[in-house]
Amino acid sequence: MLKDILYKVSLRSVKGNTGIEIKDLQIDSRKVSDGSCFIAIKGSNADGHNYIETAIVNGAKAIVCEVLPTQFKEYVTYVEVENSALAAGFISHNFYGEPTLKIKLVGITGTNGKTTIATLLWKLFSGLGYKCGLISTVQNQIGTEIISATHTTPDAISVNMLLKKMVDAGCIYVFMECSSHAIHQHRIAGLYFTGGVFSNITHDHLDYHKTFDEYIRVKKSWFDVLPATAFAISNADDKRGAVMLQNTVAKKYFYSLKTMADFKGKILENSLVGLHLLVNDSEVYFRLIGEFNAYNLLAVFGTAICLGQEKSKVLQVLSSLDGAEGRFDCMISKNDKIIAIVDYAHTPDAVLNVLVTIKKLRQGNEHIITVVGCGGDRDKTKRPIMAAAACEHSNRVIFTSDNPRGEDPLEILKEMEAGVSVTARKKYITIADRREAIKTAVSLAVKEDIILIAGKGHEKYQEIKGVKYNFDDKEILKEIFELLDK
Repeated sequence: MLKDILYKVSLRSVKGNTGIEIKDLQIDSRKVSDGSCFIAIKGSNADGHNYIETAIVNGAKAIVCEVLPTQFKEYVTYVEVENSALAAGFISHNFYGEPTLKIKLVGITGTNGKTTIATLLWKLFSGLGYKCGLISTVQNQIGTEIISATHTTPDAISVNMLLKKMVDAGCIYVFMECSSHAIHQHRIAGLYFTGGVFSNITHDHLDYHKTFDEYIRVKKSWFDVLPATAFAISNADDKRGAVMLQNTVAKKYFYSLKTMADFKGKILENSLVGLHLLVNDSEVYFRLIGEFNAYNLLAVFGTAICLGQEKSKVLQVLSSLDGAEGRFDCMISKNDKIIAIVDYAHTPDAVLNVLVTIKKLRQGNEHIITVVGCGGDRDKTKRPIMAAAACEHSNRVIFTSDNPRGEDPLEILKEMEAGVSVTARKKYITIADRREAIKTAVSLAVKEDIILIAGKGHEKYQEIKGVKYNFDDKEILKEIFELLDK
């Protein structure tokens, strides 16, 4: 009944019968059918309030909105709320039987590392014998069933529907990426989190949040509302790591490579074979590479301990795991032993971290050739910074397209070039066609050189003028290497 799914919703007024049965929830008026409850949300591109009449014509029996229409239909119940997006979270959670009260849900937020941490947690707990769910940028999983992902965090209705499926399938744990957009748009409102993890925060999404302070505030706001029964784990080495947990009532824990922490790590060896770490006084070899993955591993280890798992079993399983697809994925050509690394790095800090890691892994004077681009219709301020970071830490750089979307790829490249210093101008060339850029990078490489292809990672498409074309950096590389090795 409608009145049951309004539990915990901040109501302004109700006009009509709340004893009616609701068949489904919709935020898209085109998907409404007889018996639906339509929630009118003010989005960045459209306002659901403009489609209330369409929803009613399509069969909506209840309307949830912030502003009531001027005319009412007697057979429709109108629910006026303070915030429709926030209400959608609680209504969805109620409608789908409060799924997060029946599982242990852990959220992961931060600029970089969310996908790797969430994926490693899913792999770890699956390896420990539990049935688990995963909600991530790369894919959603219910046990071993894979469901494609369209957003880092789905909308409130979709996420609760997915969580209910996970409960029905017998999942015990669910690990979910919580993007700043999802937090700000209340897509995870109403969910009960057993724990929250903070990875780091760097320059990103300023096209949406406008200022870095606002970006930080949004991330922090999620920790602020975690319950006292939850745990919160933060990166002590990030300068905002302590700030994130400043006002939370959840139990606080920290992980670190550089200072005292609940979950302390030390890198003993870092090579292309993997990491040799000291983790809380235990020496462990891991298959993942790079300092940034040492942090990811500590976050995963800490989360597992907070969830009551036994230390030795956690480290044993964790040591056997690979990371997420498109995160420092290595390929090596057969004859010339050219190393190519495909990575999702699409922020200045991520590009810097990957390149610094590669430099540390070099055995001699191998050249680093970087292929990098910046997405269209996204934060423009990071373009020159990313270009500068790539040029500073590479021997050769090729600026190219990376999902130009509605923008002119050549204009994006010009904005990147603006960040290159006079001394670094001889280092780079621009090739808008990404396939040609990758091909050129391989042709420039000699024996044992290292190529970084940054920005797209796991993505299987290139988005140009609203159309997604099939494009996979790894597949392109594979084809080029095969031709090279003939």
